[in-house]
Parts: sequence; C-alpha cells; structure tokens
Amino acid sequence: MFVSASLGILAKSEKTFYSVLFSQLVLGLGLGLVGMYFSLKINYKFWRKYAFWIFLSSILLTAAVFIPNFGWSHGGALRWIKLGPVSFQPVEILKFGFIIYFAAWLSWAKNRVHDFRFGILPLGVMLGIIALILFKQPDTKSFILIAMTGISMLFISGASMKNVLGVGVGAIFLLASLVYFTPYLQERVKTFIHPSVDPQGSAYQIQQSLIALGSGGIFGRGFGQSIQKFSYLPEPQGDSIFAVLGEELGFVGVVGAIILYLLFVLRGLRIANNSPDLFSRLLVSGIVILIMLQSFMHIASVSGVLPLTGVPLPFMSHGGTSLMIYLIAIGIVLQISKFQYHTK
Repeated sequence: MFVSASLGILAKSEKTFYSVLFSQLVLGLGLGLVGMYFSLKINYKFWRKYAFWIFLSSILLTAAVFIPNFGWSHGGALRWIKLGPVSFQPVEILKFGFIIYFAAWLSWAKNRVHDFRFGILPLGVMLGIIALILFKQPDTKSFILIAMTGISMLFISGASMKNVLGVGVGAIFLLASLVYFTPYLQERVKTFIHPSVDPQGSAYQIQQSLIALGSGGIFGRGFGQSIQKFSYLPEPQGDSIFAVLGEELGFVGVVGAIILYLLFVLRGLRIANNSPDLFSRLLVSGIVILIMLQSFMHIASVSGVLPLTGVPLPFMSHGGTSLMIYLIAIGIVLQISKFQYHTK
C-alpha cells in the first residue's frame, strides 16, 4: 500500500519518489529489521538497567531540533534532525524512551503507585518536560499519544481509578487550554465540527479523504488504481494513506486492515498478561497501547471521526524513523514472549 500510494509522488517528481522509497524501505524497513533482530536477542532486563539514560538521551535528542543548522523544518514544523542527506524525527525515539523509563519507574514503585509522589507526580513531571519541547515544535499529536500511553500504563500498574481519572482530567484541561490559545488547533476543531464550510481551504484534506473512501465502494477500484492520490490527497503516502487503501481495496480492504491491527493488539496484550514480571508487562503494554492509539487516531481522523491529527499509520505510512523504532519495539515484545515460554 505504501508503494502504491507513493505513485502519486512519482507523477510529480521522480527524484522525490525514489528518495521516499529509499528512506522507507532501506532506512526504515532495512535498519528496522536489523534492529528488531538485535532487540530480539537482547534480554529485556537490559532496557530496565539503562532506562533512565535512554529516556534522557531521547529528551536531549528531541530538543536538539532547535539547534541552528541541525534541526530541519518542513511544513512550518521543526521536528526533524538532518545529517547530510539523511533526516529523522527524534520524537519517535522519545516515545520509545518514555515507555521504557516509565515502565522501569512503575515497576520500581510497585505498590506505591497509588501514592501521589510515586504515581501521578513522576508522570506529571515527565509529561511537563515533554510538553515544553513538543509544543514548541509544534507537535501536539505526539504529546497526546505519549500522555494517553502514560495514563494507560499508570492504570495497568495498579494505580487507583481516582488517580488515573485525575491525570486524565488534567490532560484534557491542558489540551483544551492549548486549543484555546493555538489558532491552528482551533482551525482543526472548527473543520471537524463543520467539515463543509471551507472545502478548498482548511477542510480540503478531510473532504478529499472522504471522497477517496466513498469512491472505493465495497471492493475498491483495484490495487494501484486510486485517483485521489494523484494531486488530490495531501501526503497520500503518509497522513492520507488509509484513504488510498479505502479507495483501492474498498470496504473489504478497510475492514481487513482494521482486523489485522486488532489481532496485533489482542496478541500483544496477551503477551503482556503472561509476561514474567511487572516491568516486562508494562513495557509490552506500553508498546502495544501506543501502536493501537496511533492506528486508531490515523484511521479515525482520515474517516472524519476525530479532527485531523497528521499521525502516520504504523507499519504502513511513510516515516522511516517511525517504522524503524516500531520494528525494534516489536523485537522487544517478541523477546519477552520468547522468554515467558522458556520460563514455563
């Protein structure tokens, strides 16, 4: 689906097309599979031992986008680090680093997570640091994903529902305040509420996405036969790839893709439930929940259920850094799965 959706770029620029393919298939998939192999071989306790340094390094790396001539801006957002011909998005590493460190912290706190000092306060401090960096870029969607994953991990660790709801309400209040003071977020919310008000402006992407999904019908136009990916859908290989999937494979293809993601989540949660200790359970849960939330946000925003977020669809959308990190994370999940069976 990624290669098919990328044909829309080929129609505009052959050089850009091959650059996108290289970053996704060689850097993302190639290095990701190598990373997955090594993470599958490394005992999961290694990640707990170096959790703090991994998280700190990911924080510093994400903040490094603000260094002149080091950070790279695209589409009005400063989210990339450029090293010669190669660029990557450090926030994908930050998501991974946060999950590792928070899992290590909660497994250390154990029964004390219901205490404000060991549950809500550490999560609030971590999210506050992350917010300072991501809101400046701006990258609200990544913060939402990290915050929701953190709240879910706090609940799984045994924190009281009262504390979890308190953090959730605080996060919603923070997000509402951010929307109130940020014009581009206000525009997205208005477009979500009234998607037909400005079809050639702010509502253009959602309108084109709905046209693509609707024109796919039951069985789709056929693989590679999307019309919308040619000059109509913005970022057909990225933010709009699910619309291309719906147009080419139809309702059947859309349902099939959703079922694959659901099976992935169910299998991941089963591995988490059977994990040998609290750290491994929280680590697997965090990885699976993050991928689940990101998948849901992409599908829901493309289909008009949520405001447009611009998050990539895991394992399918363009994003070499995202694909590489997620494959490494899957290696960890597989390693823990392998370990639990060896111990039984």
